[in-house]
Amino acid sequence: MIPPLLYAVAVAALALAVWALVFAVRDRAVVLRQLWGAAVVEGLMVVQAVVAGVRQATGADPAEPVVFWGYVVTQLVLLPAAALWAFAERTRWSSVVLLVAAVAVAFLQLRLDQTWAGA
Repeated sequence: MIPPLLYAVAVAALALAVWALVFAVRDRAVVLRQLWGAAVVEGLMVVQAVVAGVRQATGADPAEPVVFWGYVVTQLVLLPAAALWAFAERTRWSSVVLLVAAVAVAFLQLRLDQTWAGA
């Protein structure tokens, strides 16, 4: 994996998580700007997936390819699912769902790095 891209996704996801936490504590629902923030994180994850695919195609294989790509697919599905839930659920729980999904994405970055390196 490329560490700067990995850190960029993790920091963006944690920033989104903090933003969602503030809204959850204030008993507010997710706003459209937060969903745009989630879209930015999603875009970074798509770039990360493309880079990983290109690196694997050129010979830099992850230590555990099946697990690695399972994590990639999982992280790509998490934020859109949370955004759909947040759009449908107009209570503070939409902020909690977005918070949990963003934290999960940040932790998946650690697992992606570990499965690529074989740790």
